[in-house]
Amino acid sequence: MQFLKTAFWVVIAVAIALFCKANWASVPVKLWGDLVADIKLPILMMAAFLLGAVPLWIALRATRWSMRKRLESMEKALANATAVPPPPPAPMLPPEDITIVPNAS
Repeated sequence: MQFLKTAFWVVIAVAIALFCKANWASVPVKLWGDLVADIKLPILMMAAFLLGAVPLWIALRATRWSMRKRLESMEKALANATAVPPPPPAPMLPPEDITIVPNAS
């Protein structure tokens, strides 16, 4: 399984490298006013991808963290609810060598 995972990432990396090589051209990007930036197309596309992917990744991680905390608290509550209570302590009996005399009054 690890081999397939590594092979998948190698294929993706090669595809990205070939795309970058084929499209390595400057693209003018008008920022504001008269300011224009010349950016290479693959860098611009990677920046746009990260700009969209990073907030969603952060939201996913936050949701997973929240769900994990909720699951842990529910598991603790379930464990406490189904736990067998300890047996009651044994009654205290008087020692055998002491004789208890009833009150003669």
